[in-house]
Amino acid sequence: MSTPYIPCLDLGSYINGSAEDRKKFSDELGRAFNDSGFVTITNHGLSQELIDKLYENIKAAFSLPVETKRKYEKPELAGQRGYTSAGKETAKGAKTPDLKEFWQIGQEVTDGDPVKNEYPDNEVLEELPEFNQVTGDIYKKLEENGTHLLRAIATYLELPINYFDKHVHNGNSILRGIHYFPIENPETIPDDAVRAGAHEDINLITLLIGASADGLEVLTRSNEWLPIKAHHTDIVVNVGDMLQRLTNNKLKSTTHRVVNPPRELMKTSRFSVPFFLHPRSDMDLTSLPSTIDAEHPKAYSDMTAGEYLDERLREIGLKK
Repeated sequence: MSTPYIPCLDLGSYINGSAEDRKKFSDELGRAFNDSGFVTITNHGLSQELIDKLYENIKAAFSLPVETKRKYEKPELAGQRGYTSAGKETAKGAKTPDLKEFWQIGQEVTDGDPVKNEYPDNEVLEELPEFNQVTGDIYKKLEENGTHLLRAIATYLELPINYFDKHVHNGNSILRGIHYFPIENPETIPDDAVRAGAHEDINLITLLIGASADGLEVLTRSNEWLPIKAHHTDIVVNVGDMLQRLTNNKLKSTTHRVVNPPRELMKTSRFSVPFFLHPRSDMDLTSLPSTIDAEHPKAYSDMTAGEYLDERLREIGLKK
């Protein structure tokens, strides 16, 4: 088996570097997304203090009584804002729901853009005064990082560097705080119940800030599961289905899962905070002509980002 190419890239060298530095970053990012499907990013501008505050608030939110959390559960929003309780989300194609609960924060439009009318308001977690401020700060920082990464991807795809900018400005991105709760009685859960079943993300790219414990595994191109160690300092970035559609499989969506811990650790929690970078709903995901040829015929039907999101939310059980 060849070792998958998993670089640790310095985002600062892309943002502040020379044209040569940016080209090198873009080439390495594209190569990694073709090989292992993901990279880790350092020098991303999120301070350790802010990351620590984020995890403090996420842990505190999920420690609230169930009846308090349920005040913020809005089934009509298909899990896109506020709290979603256990048993609601199932990996595409799986029969048993994931062993998790989560909280989602969406876009705050502040510049008068009429797209604001498409987005529901975020739930304000009254019991934790810092929660919305901290998660909002993280959201904006990851959105900014994601925009830089998409510019590097555009260069790799030989598109104009700002190709994605208008599509992700005030895009439908989501910050998700996840609690993989303790498995108190392992013998009582279904045999196929896992913290997160094997799946691909819906969006363009995902940026994940470490995690509180191991468990994340990525399926490599050689069809082997590769564990990703949890680090609070780095950001893990992977390709989602929307970018796969747009590039006609040139950049492949990364299949990943969160496995249950060893039996001696089953009664412990795991927390993670992915940022799902989505475009605006009207972005056309029709495969780029440059990615279609005799060897790579067009693999996907034409669809907007909004249509695709709607389809996938139904497939994973969040939307009826």
